[in-house]
Amino acid sequence: MSGSASSAVTPRALSRRSRGVRGSAIRDLLTLTARSDVISLAGGLPAPEFIPGDRIAEQARAALAVPGSVQYAETTGLRELRGVLAHRESGRIGRPVDQADIVVTHGSQQALSLSAQVLLDPGDTVVVEAPAYTGALQAFQAAQARVHTVPLDDEGMVTEELRRLLESGLRPAVVHTVSNFHNPRGVVLGESRRHELAALAERYGFWVIEDDPYGDLWFDAAPPPPVAALSDRVLRLSSASKILAPALRVGWLHGDREVCRAVELLKQGADLCGSALTHRIAAGLLADDAWMTAHVDALRSGYGSRARALVGALDDAFGDTLTLSDVRGGMFCWASVAGSAGAETDTARLLDSALVEGVAFVPGAAFGTGEQDLSSSMRLCFATYGEDVLTEAVARLRRAVDRHG
Repeated sequence: MSGSASSAVTPRALSRRSRGVRGSAIRDLLTLTARSDVISLAGGLPAPEFIPGDRIAEQARAALAVPGSVQYAETTGLRELRGVLAHRESGRIGRPVDQADIVVTHGSQQALSLSAQVLLDPGDTVVVEAPAYTGALQAFQAAQARVHTVPLDDEGMVTEELRRLLESGLRPAVVHTVSNFHNPRGVVLGESRRHELAALAERYGFWVIEDDPYGDLWFDAAPPPPVAALSDRVLRLSSASKILAPALRVGWLHGDREVCRAVELLKQGADLCGSALTHRIAAGLLADDAWMTAHVDALRSGYGSRARALVGALDDAFGDTLTLSDVRGGMFCWASVAGSAGAETDTARLLDSALVEGVAFVPGAAFGTGEQDLSSSMRLCFATYGEDVLTEAVARLRRAVDRHG
């Protein structure tokens, strides 16, 4: 074989699709904050003590007694689980959901990724909320879509702005919303705006991806009915990760049958099928209505107490130099901080001082697309730690701000 330079083959570059996807700043940050001395408010991690390990183990033993639990399953998910989910989702949207219109996925992130691939061609426009869920940005970048933002306020997506953009000629293929307890902003899409979003989807022919992994985690009042209850042009995504355990990797989507069929075909090429074992475990837990009601009530009480502890500590430590979202559920608090002289603080730089003090958060810029200045904001997760630890985390954050100047 000749070793001459003239016969060398230049390695082919990576595909354009893969070159256009940026990493998750949050996942990168979690690697940096894994030190045992750091109180990390950066992740969206359920509290370990609220994960029903004993009940999962019991259900796993029961599942393993069924031979099919360790075999390949249908691409769309274990039929038993899809039946449970159809019943569950029917109650949420107020009309029957056929299990044939449900696809069980490897977490709701896979549902989002597959939906993006099904609904978007390269160059299509997708509208996201600003600040945006980072997983959605990754999925839409991988689909080579053009991302356009619509701002959020205390009532969620400003649908009046979306309507104005549509009237001005914007023609998105997809509009994405985290309708309940938004990640990262924490807000809930108001009921009248849900109706307007559904009406705009019908009028202009775009698809709505309603991403709802946090909807069960309300503290004082349940959120309004899903957007999926108002239009057939909505794909609704949800997950067992926040109410049972992330490691089960059970998410799902439902909606238009043709779209679900296309998602199924892509899923065949991605993973062939999910885990029949974890599907059977999740089905057994979700089908036990009495146990699930008590379990979710305990989650609401526990997370609500932690949210109040974090917000109270932040108010005490920062006063009016910190603007906080109204935390009504979910796992996150959104905060914007000003320096001692009243100037806005760059939270990406503040993070360096915070790590020195032993506390971490996600800088607001991680949730941006460049269309909005999020540099003075941060996302704080209150779910993972107890009240005393959250109070200590805020004390460390106060010292970090003072150190930063």
